[in-house]
Amino acid sequence: MKTADLWLLAWRGLTRRPVRTGLTALGITVAVASMVVFLSLGEGIRKVFTAELGGIGPDIQVSLNGLSQGFAPQANLDETVVSRIQGLSGELGIQAVTPVVMSLRGSLDVAQSTVLYGLPAAGGLGAIFPKTQVATGRSLTAADETGAVAVVGAKSAENLRLSVGSTLNLNRQNRVRVIGVLAPESGLVDNFIFLPIRTLQQAEGATGRVSLVAVKLQNPRNAAAVAKTLTERLKLEAQTQSDFLSFVDRALKISDAVRFGISLIALIVGGLAVANTVMMGVFERTREFGTLRAMGARPGFVRALVLSESLLLSLVGGVGGLLLGLAGIWAVNLYTQDLAGIDAAALTPPLTALALGISLLLGLLSGLLPARSAARMPITEALGRV
Repeated sequence: MKTADLWLLAWRGLTRRPVRTGLTALGITVAVASMVVFLSLGEGIRKVFTAELGGIGPDIQVSLNGLSQGFAPQANLDETVVSRIQGLSGELGIQAVTPVVMSLRGSLDVAQSTVLYGLPAAGGLGAIFPKTQVATGRSLTAADETGAVAVVGAKSAENLRLSVGSTLNLNRQNRVRVIGVLAPESGLVDNFIFLPIRTLQQAEGATGRVSLVAVKLQNPRNAAAVAKTLTERLKLEAQTQSDFLSFVDRALKISDAVRFGISLIALIVGGLAVANTVMMGVFERTREFGTLRAMGARPGFVRALVLSESLLLSLVGGVGGLLLGLAGIWAVNLYTQDLAGIDAAALTPPLTALALGISLLLGLLSGLLPARSAARMPITEALGRV
């Protein structure tokens, strides 16, 4: 018998009970879709950092405990380290040294959360984020060094309903006036609020301390060597952009493993549903299989027929899961674009292959026991079934 005929028989076997087959396929669809959406979050965030970090940020950042403190380290580094790094500028080819104070402003409403970013008002913004442009108002200048003013990223301005002249409360005692709103640039910078470093230090009670020191090099290709030297000389942690991306990638791989583990539970349940559907089909068609064997069909043919049904059922569920996953990714990106101006989820070719591969593997494993039972059933017993 031709392979096409085998698959046609398998399809007919499944469609004899369309409701049961449809519900089983739906279970696989939902399981695969959940896996696709969960894992696409890691792929999307990885793409965001890879695409956007290269054009912004310092070549090296020096902090007390490195990346172990996360994206926004606390202001626990003595500010005197700035002059120490400046003293090495000629030797290490350092172009600019910029102290930074960072603070996460959280809220129960995610849209109200933002990052407060304090840096020297005189040129600090352009030194770290050279591509930023002011859409309305003006940027920070030397005259704002101790002023209660702020320049707001495009997405933060939208979410917090801020415009030039608005007042932003940092805490109960400190508030600043918005003097500028930046043009949309990237999903990272658009969610920052930039303040003079002295202003943020005072608001955070961190006078004389910084979160990190941003270092810009004359030749960024020397970043790894310079970072190693700074680490040895200053007894602090110096990381390059590559180090940061590696840190993000490791963190995302851990979260991917957790999300895959959660999805695996749904996939196992879906696999059991496939096995149950195929086993019920074998039980209901025992006489049919007996007739095929009596007509000369070999046990291998019966085994292949049952496995084909299982694989076909899983394939339909897998394709449906990819389509449903695409819809889920679209919904997630619609939300994150509105919230932060980024696409947080992405369906990549490896993820597509993984989803289909797991679906087919699930079908194969789920069909092994029913196929074995159907192939080993004696002809006389099969024909005697009512």
